[in-house]
Amino acid sequence: MCWTAKSFIRGLSYSVKYCSKDNHLQKIHLYSKLKPKKCHILDWSGSTCNSTVPPGSILPWRFFSCKQEGTEIPCKIKKIASITTPELLYKDLLKSEQKNWNEISGRYKAMAKRIKKKIEELHKKYTFSSESPRIKVGESVYFEENGCIFLSKADDVDEGNVRILFSAEDLGFDDAFIQRIRISPDQRYMATSLKSENSEEATCVVMKLGDFPVVEKVIPNVFSFEWVSNDVLYYTSQKNLKCQDVFMTTFTKQKHTELVYTEQDARFFVDIYCTKDRRFLTINSNSKTTSEVWLVDCRHPFKSPVLVQARTKGVIYHIEHRNDELYILTTYGEPAEYKTEQKQKNNFCPACCVCAEPLLAPKLTFSKLWKGRLERHQLMKAPVSSSGMENWQLVYALEEKTKLVDLEMFSDHCILFLQNAGHLYLNVISFVSHSVQSIKLPAWACAFELESHPEHTTSTCYFQLTSPVHPPKRFAYSFKENNLIEQAVQEVPIITNCHTTRLLAKSKDETLVPITVFHNTNSKELHRKPLLVHVYGAYGMDLNMSFKEEKLLLIEEGWILAYCHVRGGGELGHSWHKDGCQHNKLKGLDDLKACIILLHELGFSQPKYTALAAASAGGVLAGALCNSNPELIRAMVLQAPFIDVLNTMMKTHLPLTIEEQEEWGNPLADEKCMKYIKSYCPYHNIKPQCYPSVFITAYENDQRIPLTGVLRYVQKLRKAALDHAGRTKKKGNWIPNIILDIQANGSHCDSSWEDSLNEVARQLAFLKKELEDV
Repeated sequence: MCWTAKSFIRGLSYSVKYCSKDNHLQKIHLYSKLKPKKCHILDWSGSTCNSTVPPGSILPWRFFSCKQEGTEIPCKIKKIASITTPELLYKDLLKSEQKNWNEISGRYKAMAKRIKKKIEELHKKYTFSSESPRIKVGESVYFEENGCIFLSKADDVDEGNVRILFSAEDLGFDDAFIQRIRISPDQRYMATSLKSENSEEATCVVMKLGDFPVVEKVIPNVFSFEWVSNDVLYYTSQKNLKCQDVFMTTFTKQKHTELVYTEQDARFFVDIYCTKDRRFLTINSNSKTTSEVWLVDCRHPFKSPVLVQARTKGVIYHIEHRNDELYILTTYGEPAEYKTEQKQKNNFCPACCVCAEPLLAPKLTFSKLWKGRLERHQLMKAPVSSSGMENWQLVYALEEKTKLVDLEMFSDHCILFLQNAGHLYLNVISFVSHSVQSIKLPAWACAFELESHPEHTTSTCYFQLTSPVHPPKRFAYSFKENNLIEQAVQEVPIITNCHTTRLLAKSKDETLVPITVFHNTNSKELHRKPLLVHVYGAYGMDLNMSFKEEKLLLIEEGWILAYCHVRGGGELGHSWHKDGCQHNKLKGLDDLKACIILLHELGFSQPKYTALAAASAGGVLAGALCNSNPELIRAMVLQAPFIDVLNTMMKTHLPLTIEEQEEWGNPLADEKCMKYIKSYCPYHNIKPQCYPSVFITAYENDQRIPLTGVLRYVQKLRKAALDHAGRTKKKGNWIPNIILDIQANGSHCDSSWEDSLNEVARQLAFLKKELEDV
């Protein structure tokens, strides 16, 4: 996963996982030798191949805090007392929870088995094509299957005339999957990264192609890599979840490797990608709020990188190239008075404010750029030779609360994938006719999944639309015909029994919060149906709205699914994230509460049939609601949850704590911040009361959320629930189930298909027991 417009746009507020422009390269699910691995993403690049992951299911490398244990740094501010967990106590807690799981797991086994079988049946039914994408480079086609990479001529690929170039198993990477592929421009070399399910570090294997491909070089701990020329490869090294060094390695007669760039600021993460036309390699140094880009000329790969624009606090930008001009996607905008003047003079498209004629706005002066800056997405341009901010010209500006989901640059066009009021749009900018065409997409669509477009001059843009309960449908936009075509696949059954509803809940401060609701059209008495509420609300990231077989299964069984797009996420743009981070984090909690109350008021279930689901950083808001308003839900399911914000942010020696300060604040430097975090931190606000039942899935090998903190949380929560039950002693008093399912395999971002399937089956079995047996 690399820095792409996809993750740049989806995570502008934290600026990098990923979230990241993989240069318009497709991210897809891989297929193991038996079945697809749910969490694995293949990043192809034939010429220049997400988090999502097809987009939407991406779990980038730094969307969530790392919570590793270690010695605490002394601090002048008095720290919150916490339970210390020496190694011996940790082992005792681990054994205790494993024993507890072994004793109670039997009650879910039969139901989990039935659920697993149903999910597998749905997967077979709706997986219309199990073949990997084919990447055309010149007259050659490269594709991956079962951990192998194959090559075929474009005319022979369907005839079976292929030859194998690479086998992960033959090279000794038995437990690894292929994550990314890069082919050198002349196709003499191929670089491939392999990653195991239990580690976040990848290994890059460089092959010299030919009649008998051979391994040329093996590079450990690599995050991103790109061919700058036929025999020059740039790559970033990853250490302790951080990337700060860029290296260049050559495959000429005199092979050598040298350090090209080093980032000194611990808040910044470095990655690289090539522009769509392969004219430049960009070195991207990003914190969550600020970015800086350096260019390497692919025609002169040994020349020093050139700075585009020095980092300016709060300004995030991403670079593309076309016709000796840089196109700059940024949160930096023009002054409000300038926008008003332009609106009075021009007509604008529905989901944006972009001039119909002329397309390009007048040049802004440096002083005007600084004055009255708006924090919304802008597309700007500047000459390559004069790329500083003072030369940026406005090309396109989004309306407030319109989300730029993705961007694709072509030789004569630029396609913007937009989200406005929950609906998806395409805006196609023509650089030839200076026109913009806006196309509203089907109402059921909730997420885009871009396909690979290795050829910069292609005349068609392919993409897929999906939702949690709608399998991906393929669409094509033709630049020649200026129209959208649905690519029908007869084998895929059409979902007709699901209704999509979009609601707005009024939060505590009267902010309107979007909710997307799915339910079976045949369901009656919705107030008696189980409701599963989803929340995330962090890092400017959207909720995952890509297709999941288990979500469709719940719909078919009469459940209601609700996705609460609370502040802190990125669904309504950059400002939506800012309104829910640091000292505004409680707004996200207010939003979640308002959403659940509205759902119940409108007749979508009721508290005793309602469950809450969250993963990783989404555990903060879910855990906070569990403490503040436990009466709203009956059960909660958490996966690798972040539930101890305060103790984590007090430990600056952890690899990601410093950069996480832009999301959560710095409790070491600010006592008010420390008190604020303590006011909502799930771990610190546990108290004796009637809690909902809780099911947590955690991983022994999780480098971002180590097991120790989760063990402490479960022990404290269980004790509080039992204390409350003991004090009240009412007849028929309900004692919640507090369950921790510890996985020996898998990690924060990756699990095998089989492991993921088993996890989901156990979680759904728990929810069915809790809600359907009420």
